[in-house]
Amino acid sequence: MEDLYEILEVSRDATQADIKKSYRKLVHQYHPDSHPGDKDIEEKFKKINAAYSVLNDPEKRARYDQFGTTDPNSDSFGGFGGMDLGDLFGDIFSQAFGGGFSSSRRSYNANSPRRGDDIEMVVRVSLLEAYTGVVREIEVMKSEICDTCNGTGAKAGTKPETCSRCHGTGQVQQRQQSLFGNFVSITTCPDCHGTGKIIREKCEKCKGVGYVRKKHKLDVKIPAGVERNSRLRIPGAGEPGINGGSAGDLYLIIDVELNSDFERDRADLHTSLLLTYPQAVLGTETEIKTLDGSVEKISVPSGTSHGEVLKIKGKGMPKINSKTKGDLYVHVFIEIPKNLTEKQRELIKALADEMKAPVSDSENKSGFAEKLKNLFK
Repeated sequence: MEDLYEILEVSRDATQADIKKSYRKLVHQYHPDSHPGDKDIEEKFKKINAAYSVLNDPEKRARYDQFGTTDPNSDSFGGFGGMDLGDLFGDIFSQAFGGGFSSSRRSYNANSPRRGDDIEMVVRVSLLEAYTGVVREIEVMKSEICDTCNGTGAKAGTKPETCSRCHGTGQVQQRQQSLFGNFVSITTCPDCHGTGKIIREKCEKCKGVGYVRKKHKLDVKIPAGVERNSRLRIPGAGEPGINGGSAGDLYLIIDVELNSDFERDRADLHTSLLLTYPQAVLGTETEIKTLDGSVEKISVPSGTSHGEVLKIKGKGMPKINSKTKGDLYVHVFIEIPKNLTEKQRELIKALADEMKAPVSDSENKSGFAEKLKNLFK
């Protein structure tokens, strides 16, 4: 696996500002539009964006620095390969103290109402969709009550029996003695597996579970201005409850895709502007395309330097629950020509000579400025 810091050409102790600055430079250098048909450049551009999506997020960067990955299922992540530490320590205490320490996921009574589990899923939107807001149809895979057995899990014409061992509680108790005194271990009933019921003949559709898995379509409204890793809660859209319990909730984790033309910093947007040398020296008026597709005129003052930042107020991202927007920051890049014509070379040499000694004749100055302005048209 390639080092993400090497891909972005920064050191491991680079600040967030350093990372953003290097990212903007590399995006400008390796943008596919500037290298049409070059597959290597396209692959490089993808790697740059992927590396930036990790290192620009403080939480993801911290995980990457510690474990070398942001995947929580990786064997190196935390050293336990996704093992449930609650189960690990629960087993240790159970063995040491006769089962007196049971897992919190075991129900106290199998027949008591239980709330359904929450569901989390990732929804990816473009930066433009995050700007405008969008209604997205999503598919959620979750359980629903089996319509053949109505949730009993038993074959038609039969019904479950109360477990004779746990008397319907789903748990059994056993008193034990140890060096520390008497302890009562509470464990899941081995006969009914915690359900409190025995099914002699199982429903063929749900195989005795009482629930079947099914895709559910749902229209969700994603508000304008939503940020990456935002969590949207949809009450009652999670797994169904058990024994009359309420349904869980659905949480949507929003992933906002990177955009090759705009970089987002909360409510502000950043873009780049490429100027020729005469435009930077003499100043110019140009047009900037904004995220929503509109065009804004911007005045570039004479003597603008490479790396200067111009601001267009109110053309950034919308702020959630507000009518205001952030700003659009335009980063200036000056293009140095590589292949000059003979005439252009002569004019550049004349400019160099002109700048060595001051010129007193204002008309000569004006005439030369006009030549320079038209030099790279």
